[in-house]
Amino acid sequence: MPPQLKTLIPLFGAFIVLFLIARHFLVPVSFGELGHYRFNSIAENKEKAMNYAGKDACADCHDDKAAQLKSDVHSGLSCETCHGPGQAHTENPETVKLNKPDQRSFCGNCHSMNASRPKFMVQIELKEHNPDKKCIECHNPHQPWQLKE
Repeated sequence: MPPQLKTLIPLFGAFIVLFLIARHFLVPVSFGELGHYRFNSIAENKEKAMNYAGKDACADCHDDKAAQLKSDVHSGLSCETCHGPGQAHTENPETVKLNKPDQRSFCGNCHSMNASRPKFMVQIELKEHNPDKKCIECHNPHQPWQLKE
């Protein structure tokens, strides 16, 4: 046996033993039980409080806005994308109010000029496009192509 192997074989064996010990402590107990994930995470996620109500819950009360949005480029977005989590609002609409974003920077999160965004997404230079106005002064976010008069 070559002298190099006399050194490498015990090192390789020690590496395997250390790997198995580390794996024992680092891999969760339920990992791989029913798939390539931690099975206990399902029960843990069920215990978390719901924050989002969904687009249909919004349409139950705000059918006029839902109808506007249905025919618009933003129709693929959930209401909660802009207005925030709405579960508490659906349960208590009188006291829990949702965000009504009116700052230019908010619309700029999606619409400011960025070369990595897809070409179909309208992009503007926030510093040049009506810099002294809020976006919602001219655009209805539920139908942004129809300018307000």
